Amino acid sequence: MTAGVTAEPAAGPLGPHPASDAELEDWDARAVDGPTGHVLQSRAWAEYRAAHGWRTWPLVFEDGFPMLVLGHDRPVIGGGWAYASRGPLPEPDPATTADRAASAAAFVASRGMDALIIDGETPAGSGLPELIRTRGFTPTEELQPSRHRMDLELPLRTDDETILRSFAATTRNLIRQAERRGLRVVRLDTRPWSPEEPFEPSADADLSDPTALLTTFYGMLDATAQRVGFALASAPAFLDWSKRALGAGHLVYLQAVDSDDQPVAGATFYRHGRRLTYSLAGDRAELRKSHPGAVRLLLWRGIQIALREGRETMDLGGVDVRGARGRPGPGDETYGKYQFKASFGARWVELSGAHQRTLRPLRHAAGRILGRLAAVGR
Repeated sequence: MTAGVTAEPAAGPLGPHPASDAELEDWDARAVDGPTGHVLQSRAWAEYRAAHGWRTWPLVFEDGFPMLVLGHDRPVIGGGWAYASRGPLPEPDPATTADRAASAAAFVASRGMDALIIDGETPAGSGLPELIRTRGFTPTEELQPSRHRMDLELPLRTDDETILRSFAATTRNLIRQAERRGLRVVRLDTRPWSPEEPFEPSADADLSDPTALLTTFYGMLDATAQRVGFALASAPAFLDWSKRALGAGHLVYLQAVDSDDQPVAGATFYRHGRRLTYSLAGDRAELRKSHPGAVRLLLWRGIQIALREGRETMDLGGVDVRGARGRPGPGDETYGKYQFKASFGARWVELSGAHQRTLRPLRHAAGRILGRLAAVGR
């Protein structure tokens, strides 16, 4: 064993191995479409990260459980750190999840990594945080925008009107106003859907090459990011990932257009597990007065997709306060987003958050110092 490594090699029934070609064939059926699946455990995400310089390890445990781990090499001093993006996927027994995380740490240690971060979306009340700490993990800051999220539960056989009536009056009225003012919603989606649904299909050319439509969306996102102050990937990275996710059937893009076919707002949604997740949204600020309900209309259309696909949950994403990671209150910078999502009936869901196991403490600490110095020098 390499000196300084604090994880033993994985052993027993939970020991993982790199996925074989046969195991990769149905990877997404288990890692994305399974009950607690996540798009950041998909083959498309692995291929996207590999194209941008990451090492990728799709691991399979002896009981068939899949877990994607990414590795980021560190220049100069060697080593690096690993990340199980939104993994391990939650399971009924949190002790099993903790054992999987420990086994994955041993695996990446054998591949030269200095630390492993996990952030599977396991409920905070599951007991996982306590169990994971007994296996050498400690809480760490999130790599994803939020630790917690807001969920709208969708009972089976619930119709559109019942859900719409459950929204706050202002949200409901703005959605109806957007419809009365002639906003239409164009749907870009590689999965089949009924033409009777309240969408217009995107042009065949957009399905063949969605670059133009997604570039328009990126422009709205970029303007929104600068106005609101959130981080956004570069345009090439955004387009690369979006096309991969769209091609795999994980992503749906909705765009609101006015009576002149001009784009007003756009939003993306991810299919995974038993839920549909509201991901990114942007609009044209100059059209907000004439179309104040555009983004709400898009989110409502996303909820309608979730209903028709039999999803149990509409995941509206997170709004926790940066640093504190708690539920926002009046005066917090994310309180407006919290109110917006709560107006659809979404409830706050506490999750366990990110945890890290440090495998080579000295080199990991040196790498963090070098990283901070490089950031200061830029």
